[in-house]
Amino acid sequence: MVEAGPGEVTERFHPTNGRAAGALALVAAVGTLVLGIVDDFPAPIVAGAFLVGVLAWAALLKPRVRVADDRLVLHNMVEDVSIPLAAIDQLAVRQVLAVRVGDRRYVSPAIGHSLRTTLASTRPPTRDPRRGDVLATPKTPPYADVVENRITQLVDEERKRRGLRRGSPEVAALAADVRRTPAWLEIALLTAGVVALVVTLVV
Repeated sequence: MVEAGPGEVTERFHPTNGRAAGALALVAAVGTLVLGIVDDFPAPIVAGAFLVGVLAWAALLKPRVRVADDRLVLHNMVEDVSIPLAAIDQLAVRQVLAVRVGDRRYVSPAIGHSLRTTLASTRPPTRDPRRGDVLATPKTPPYADVVENRITQLVDEERKRRGLRRGSPEVAALAADVRRTPAWLEIALLTAGVVALVVTLVV
C-alpha cells in the first residue's frame, strides 16, 4: 500500500447503492423547482421539490466510503464517521456496509449488495442433477465483496504494522478514537426544507 501523507486519501470505493435513483430524484426535484419558480407553482410544491432534492443528495448521492490516514471514513447522510482501521473488530457487507468497533456498530449505505444478490447468497448451491456436483460459481465476485475483502485486508495490514492482535487492550483502546462529525450543511438544508414545507402548508 502506498504511504499517505496527512489527510491523503489512500483508497476510494465506488458507491454501489442508490446512485441511479438518487440522480433521477435530484433531476426531477431540480426540474420541478425551476418550473415552480418560473411558472409560479403553489409554494408547497416548490418547498417540497427543494426538500426532495436535498434528501436525494444527502441520502442517496452523498454517502461514500474511503480510507485515509489509516482510518476508514464513512460519509453518511448527516454525519461523517472516521474509524481507526486497527480498531475494527468485524466488517460485513450485506445490503449495507456494517462495521463493528467494540460494542458499537457503524453503517454505510454506500456499499451493499442488491436485494436479489443478498437473497441468492442464502440459497443452497446448485448441483448438476446428472453428476451431483456443485455447479461453478461466477468467476467475477460482486464489487461489494471486493470492497469487503479489501477493507479486511487493510485492517489486517494496519494491525500487523502496529504489532497489535485482535482482542488486545490496545485494540480496544483505539475504539475510543472513533470520530463522528455532523454534516452541518446537509443538516441545515434539510432543516430549512422541512421548515419551508411546514410553513407553506400552514400559511
